Amino acid sequence: MSAVWIDEAPAAAAPPAKTLKIERETHKLEKRLCRQVGQAIVDYNMIEEGDKVMVCVSGGKDSYGLLDILLKLRARAPIHFDIVAVNLDQKQPGFPEEVLPTYLSKLGVPFHIEEQDTYAIVKRVIPEGKTTCGLCSRLRRGILYRVADELGATKVALGHHRDDMLQTFFLNMFFAGKLKSMPPKLVSDDGRHIVIRPLAYTAEKDLVRWAQHREFPIIPCTLCGSQENLQRKQVGEMLREWERKHPGRLENMFNALQNVTPSHLLDGTLHDFKGLKATGVPDADGDLAFDPPQFPAPAQAMRIVPQG
Repeated sequence: MSAVWIDEAPAAAAPPAKTLKIERETHKLEKRLCRQVGQAIVDYNMIEEGDKVMVCVSGGKDSYGLLDILLKLRARAPIHFDIVAVNLDQKQPGFPEEVLPTYLSKLGVPFHIEEQDTYAIVKRVIPEGKTTCGLCSRLRRGILYRVADELGATKVALGHHRDDMLQTFFLNMFFAGKLKSMPPKLVSDDGRHIVIRPLAYTAEKDLVRWAQHREFPIIPCTLCGSQENLQRKQVGEMLREWERKHPGRLENMFNALQNVTPSHLLDGTLHDFKGLKATGVPDADGDLAFDPPQFPAPAQAMRIVPQG
């Protein structure tokens, strides 16, 4: 009987270039998501030492992503804060009630499932064919605030992202005649809770990619009946079309929400137009009425090619 002694295991084949590229892109995506969420938290002082953050998890890509990123940031944050995941089971027919408890248990994060049959209320109150989202949202908000009290949560974290904020801005402008968006941080209607949106700087397309990479067990949001003609969906399609045709436009629009000049709008409650007086003192940021608008140059200048 003979034997062959092998000093070391054969070297594993190097991963193909395509696999390496995917891994690099995924690593860059994770760094970008963590950086953007961390920056939003710092810019708006969303989370403080000793906070108990209640992360509202619906089963969609955004709330899964929010919970996932906050857990990563907590592991290396310079402050201590706790996280508890909360899901509201609204008793829609076909809701897979075992999905979230199974996922959250495996994740090892404390969680609470609140069961409230808001579906029956909405169906009883809203006529068939009418939009149910408004009433459903109000009912859900009230229940989640109560749960936050019961759990001792100091912050309520929602999964709205940059694109949600832009959609809300245009919805208010087109249909309500207001310049108003979703704030990254606010005090609740009852004055007792701080609501935060740590994904404020995050693009939806990045959350889609992250959900695919992490293989979140997504629960569809059409259990209550698909409503394809909602105004929000129409505005969302408009924004996505703009981004396809003009890359970077959404980022510029979002930056505009952080760079407001009330003196050059028309709201007399934000700027005292009636009380304006000539002071004789020059103001570098004053009247620009006769100056040409200043826009950044396009990425590539247009070149005219002579014909003939």
